[in-house]
Amino acid sequence: MVCSVTALVIVASTRAAAGVYEDRSGPILVSWLRAKGFDTPAPVIVADANLPAFLDELEFPQVVLISGGTGLTPDDITVDTLIPRLDKEIPGIAHAFWNYSMDAVPTAVLSRTVAGTIGGSFIMALPGSTGAARDATAVLDPLIDHITGTLQGHHEH
Repeated sequence: MVCSVTALVIVASTRAAAGVYEDRSGPILVSWLRAKGFDTPAPVIVADANLPAFLDELEFPQVVLISGGTGLTPDDITVDTLIPRLDKEIPGIAHAFWNYSMDAVPTAVLSRTVAGTIGGSFIMALPGSTGAARDATAVLDPLIDHITGTLQGHHEH
């Protein structure tokens, strides 16, 4: 990449934030982003209930991946927090994620995965499992450079 592109991985997990268990999905996402050439710090772990305030204070980098909080339980609020903040939703990415994941994990369609833009930033919320992290990177791998290039004003044809 010619331009330095920054990224951030947020892990939305009350249990990981409390130290009950060690998150393993965030490092997979960070490793992939770094391998793609993105300047990416270690994952930031945020308790589910603290995610809205965290996003309100965040200076968004070009790419934000949020792992966790996409399920059906009452504390799974990542998608509910994210959707009102999106400037544009990109439903095709969520559909591609579900299609990619469904054969191995039929319950993948229960995830409320969402992708879109906030200003010049691409953002995606995905389930907090290691499998979901690997599936998301597989889906995003051929797309991410085009997405960030487009959002930075580089229109490749």
